[in-house]
Amino acid sequence: MLLAIDSGNTNTLFAIHDGKDWIVEWRIATNATRTADEYAVWFYQLLSMQSLSFADITDCVISTVVPQSLFNMRNLARRHLNIDPIIIGDEGVDVGIGVDITNPKEVGADRLVTSLGAHKSYEGPLIIIDSGTATTFDIVSADGVFEGGIIAPGINLSVKALHEAAAKLPRIAIKKTEQIVGKDTVTAMQSGIFWGYIGLIDGLVKRIIAEDGRKFTVIGTGGVASLFEGASETIDVYNGNLTINGLLEIWRLNKKEK
Repeated sequence: MLLAIDSGNTNTLFAIHDGKDWIVEWRIATNATRTADEYAVWFYQLLSMQSLSFADITDCVISTVVPQSLFNMRNLARRHLNIDPIIIGDEGVDVGIGVDITNPKEVGADRLVTSLGAHKSYEGPLIIIDSGTATTFDIVSADGVFEGGIIAPGINLSVKALHEAAAKLPRIAIKKTEQIVGKDTVTAMQSGIFWGYIGLIDGLVKRIIAEDGRKFTVIGTGGVASLFEGASETIDVYNGNLTINGLLEIWRLNKKEK
């Protein structure tokens, strides 16, 4: 079985693929100081709940945008699973997608992995909107080349900043409001956050299309993307598995025959 680890700025995803399907996924808060042994205790317990063990894991692929976490996740694989993992970004690892920007090394591993997952799933040029700690808009050509994108603050980051910067504004849950104009502080904030992000998404997609001229398939993914379903005018499809599917493809490209 394959263990895929995707470590983002906020959460880290552990997913297991049995050769046919993703059979289970778990999320843990990203903590750069968490040791390999701490990961192992947590992971062992969750595997046990699925009647699985460390011995069932035969391969591992890791993507992270938090370099401080990589040492301990690599040690988790090596010391506890007896696996030398494939690390996205390591020299010699084929990420399966071209990169056409000024400095290819600046692109986060997560964006390349997600772009590959999208390219393998959908035809034509793509706009991938990934809603996480940041909201990214990534352009992938029809022949599988990452062409650049846009990075904006994530919706949860904006909620946090609004609460922390204004003494009288409470922390709110993200919620779609029925009316744009709120009649109280909470609904006014919810409207501003939710519909403000819909405006951000739709506005930027329309500008990309106007500037570029190609007909894109627009895909929503990431932790909060499902909130926008039915509200955005420009997102064609929602798929929460693009990143782990991209990790699966990279593992297939780079695995060593046993």
